[in-house]
Amino acid sequence: MQNVVIRAIERLDFRTKEAYKTLRTNLSFAGKNVKVISLTSCTPNEGKTSVSFQLCLSLAESGKQTILVDADLRKSVLRGRYKANREKYGLSHYLSGQVELDDACCRTNVNNFDIIFAGPVPPNPSELLSSEALAELMETLKERYDYIFIDTPPVSAVIDAAVISKYTNGAVIVVRPGSTKKEELVNVVSQLEFADAKIVGFVLNCVDDEHGGYYYRGKYKYNYTYAYVHGAESTKTAKNTKSNSKNESQKSK
Repeated sequence: MQNVVIRAIERLDFRTKEAYKTLRTNLSFAGKNVKVISLTSCTPNEGKTSVSFQLCLSLAESGKQTILVDADLRKSVLRGRYKANREKYGLSHYLSGQVELDDACCRTNVNNFDIIFAGPVPPNPSELLSSEALAELMETLKERYDYIFIDTPPVSAVIDAAVISKYTNGAVIVVRPGSTKKEELVNVVSQLEFADAKIVGFVLNCVDDEHGGYYYRGKYKYNYTYAYVHGAESTKTAKNTKSNSKNESQKSK
């Protein structure tokens, strides 16, 4: 297994740390079989990679064996953003059969936290991500780790997140006020539902004190209520609440 040093871990304020603790707690209530979770967003620059990384850190700090798989094979930002020393192999090497899993996996300088970086950009990312090699990878990782998080590309950009969802137990959508448009979010939810992805919640990222609430009625029987934690870099999960009536009015908090 490769060893990498993460040199640029953000220092979070108290409220943001508590928000990630709440997020990890809520995910634990999603069910004991929800171990493989993908994180995606509507468009680039909504904080998906940062949320994935910080959530893994929070779980690792709680003693859970956690791994982050960077599946954004086209435009990965993970290694550059956190200034990790260069790894030799990554996910694209493994999926194309060039190396074994232990060669592609990296042990970080954070206890209980491993990473599989994306690796070099392949000529056929969608084909690699829909291969049996990814299915086998997930099965192997489930035997080794308590939680596997997959950082996937934005849904509106490419189909990769929907393709990957068939190998996961749940999907989390990262939403950013002022960036995510309502019609884009509706489209993303529809695409993931069409791919039979189980949406376990939302993360509202980078909320300032001017925002008070957000509400979206799902296409079918669920309402997704977005919860806020105030503060420029705050993040919190949304709650999934089952609707008892199709005529229930929308509310803004």
